[in-house]
Amino acid sequence: EQPADSIPKALKDSVINALDTIDEAPLYQSDYLNAANAAEEKFFTLENNLIKSVISSKGAQLSDVLIKDYYTYDSTDLHIIRPGKSLFDIEMNANQWINTSDLNFRKVESTDNSLTLRLNFNDSSYVDAIYFLPDDTYMVNYSLRFVGMSDVLDPRTNQMTLKWVVDMPRLEKGYQNERNYSAVAYKYASNNDVKTIGQRKESVKETFSSTLRWFGFQQQFFSIIMMAQNGFSAGTLVNKFYPEGNAERDLMQSGAEMSLEIDNRSDDFTVPMSIYMGPNHYPTLKSYGESFEKIIPLGGKVIGTISRYIIIPVFNWLNKSIANYGLIILILTLMIKLVISPLTWKSYTSSAKMKVLQPEIQKINEKYPKQEDAMKKQQATMDLYKKAGVNMFGGCLPILLQFPILWAMFRFFPASIELRQQGFLWCHDLSAYDSILDLGFKIPLYGNHISLFALLMGITMWGYSKMTLGQQPDNAQMPGMKFMQLWFMPIMMVFICNNLSAGLSYYYMLSNIVTIGQNWAIRKWFIDEDKIYEQIKQKTNSKEPPKKSA
Repeated sequence: EQPADSIPKALKDSVINALDTIDEAPLYQSDYLNAANAAEEKFFTLENNLIKSVISSKGAQLSDVLIKDYYTYDSTDLHIIRPGKSLFDIEMNANQWINTSDLNFRKVESTDNSLTLRLNFNDSSYVDAIYFLPDDTYMVNYSLRFVGMSDVLDPRTNQMTLKWVVDMPRLEKGYQNERNYSAVAYKYASNNDVKTIGQRKESVKETFSSTLRWFGFQQQFFSIIMMAQNGFSAGTLVNKFYPEGNAERDLMQSGAEMSLEIDNRSDDFTVPMSIYMGPNHYPTLKSYGESFEKIIPLGGKVIGTISRYIIIPVFNWLNKSIANYGLIILILTLMIKLVISPLTWKSYTSSAKMKVLQPEIQKINEKYPKQEDAMKKQQATMDLYKKAGVNMFGGCLPILLQFPILWAMFRFFPASIELRQQGFLWCHDLSAYDSILDLGFKIPLYGNHISLFALLMGITMWGYSKMTLGQQPDNAQMPGMKFMQLWFMPIMMVFICNNLSAGLSYYYMLSNIVTIGQNWAIRKWFIDEDKIYEQIKQKTNSKEPPKKSA
């Protein structure tokens, strides 16, 4: 690196030669800036074992970033930033407004893992853009060093503006599923909460007046996250999705315009930042200690807690000894069913008690047939339940308590990069939909293909509903509710899951099969309805005070 007051003669000569080629009136007050504007763009490579980045001299900005060991759905190299698809600019007031994206920096120093590019304003004033990329990380340390700039920067302005717009690429099989899990994320400096904008919206714009710690352009399985060590004092984030048929394979255009405070009265100061460009892998993101892992859409406080502290650790533990993800999902399903089996038992026994009480309830209905006797009929029914020690909601509550786990799995599978491009049986990618037949036309709400896992999930859901309804007396439910449970819900779930993660449909299918097996086993070997009926009759005929219902 050259001292600030020692400008190489070759540089001075290049400035003079560049100025000689400018026919129009100069754009800048500085000859060095005019020369930087007229100079030829050059490219420099900085890489480690995880990413390869190409940095342009124009604006000293990232021009191309390859994430190694990952590929797009069609097996091509995965570039999170592509040439011509990103614009990075620093705007500052140097007694006139300067945009670095218009100016070429020159290389002054480079090593195997670092690069320094310099923009001179005069003989003794310059700004260095410094990139540092250690091994074994997706994080590039990026900083701007200002030297001798106190007389160049406008003293009335203590901020500069960072602008970054990136056309994020389509990388996955299903456009709609990829889009549903892509957004712009950000985190305030004052807390650890991470928020997103733009998810499932055509376009969005949000302005901030509080300090942000970082912002991120989040694709379903890969993200670009920029963090300022001293925070972004204010700014605006925008996001816009491209249509599915976009010829450039662009998913969305994400942008940020952020204010950064600068020490314009100092002769030597640095604005430190860093840029993460890599996979949305929970342990990897968490390892940086900046709450990056919260960009993965695992749900709110309850659902997210189940996913982060139960499902993901167990999933990763199984993955240490099992390579087949279809088998991992099977074992995970069995483990979950084993854990919630007490709830399944309680739900079934409660339903069995309700079933054997139906003859007694029918007698009450016959005793109070008139509409005006509805209150008496209800009171008599409640007395019967109380004497029998039966909770009329006993069958529902255990099922409701299982919903957080079911919803956590619904959020986990489509957001789990571990399943990405992992095949199982006929499915080539458990993170995307499986297709056994491409229709060649699109059915509204369903899609243009048939997912076999979604279809099997619907069939097993129908089978479970059929078994459940078969265990109930004919008058237990209204015909409309029977139709909803037996036909409408399974068909609706097939439509919903046809375009979602095959791993999710596979899990729901397994869950239904295991539940059917549990209920069959409980009914065949563990539940004697005649014995339950006799026990209930003894309770109802007993003069002892009824015990707490179960």
